[in-house]
Amino acid sequence: MIIDKKIGKVEIANRTVDISQRTTAIVAGTGLLVMFFAAVFANFFVIDGLIAPGDAERTANNIMANESLFRFGIVSFLIVLICDVLVAWALYVFLNPVNKSLSLLAAWFRLVYTAIFGVALLNLVIVLRLLSTADLLAKFEPNQLHTEIILFLNAFNDGWLIGLVFFGLHLFDLGYLVFKSGYIPRVLGVLLIMASFGYLIDSFAHFLLPNYADYEAIFLLIVAVPGTISELSLCLWLLFRGVTIRQKDNRALASA
Repeated sequence: MIIDKKIGKVEIANRTVDISQRTTAIVAGTGLLVMFFAAVFANFFVIDGLIAPGDAERTANNIMANESLFRFGIVSFLIVLICDVLVAWALYVFLNPVNKSLSLLAAWFRLVYTAIFGVALLNLVIVLRLLSTADLLAKFEPNQLHTEIILFLNAFNDGWLIGLVFFGLHLFDLGYLVFKSGYIPRVLGVLLIMASFGYLIDSFAHFLLPNYADYEAIFLLIVAVPGTISELSLCLWLLFRGVTIRQKDNRALASA
């Protein structure tokens, strides 16, 4: 009877751990999926759709004429920030059997990126306040207002680029953990490491190359292709295959 009880306890403990692993896989996969759609909307439909490079007046007019869309863009970025925190936690738990220290480091890199991006996002809120508050509009000459708008939009972009350096480091660490795990396809690890170099190269190029605009299309390709493929692939794997992985099997594979 004592042996049976002990075995029962072990089985119950294992079930609890397995549920935890499935939960973190679902949280991470769902977070990455929601983040993808929110980021695409905020980036391509809001930021790229309303900001006219080199034309401050047109940019200001676009934002004022589409204030609701701009507000939805800010909210979408906030959703991305929330998902980033959830994904950082979930991936830490999911990859903890591989290497606890490196898994924690990967989570911290993502959280630092999230914090920096959150500060950068304040610049979009300031732009919204400048263009939607009558008292503030009355205090600025049109040229001065347009200059302020471009200054804050550039500050948002530069802050985000600084944050992406830490995101690139996160992806490198994450890719290494995935590659070493033994229970996640190694090709995903390779793709994540390639994406990390893309983010790092693009971020540093922005600050190092005065003529970055001449090569912008190339750098965007370096970031967009491996970044999109690797993150979406990891997302789908977590949702469809990660939920079937048992933690006790993880530890056995990771130590093999």
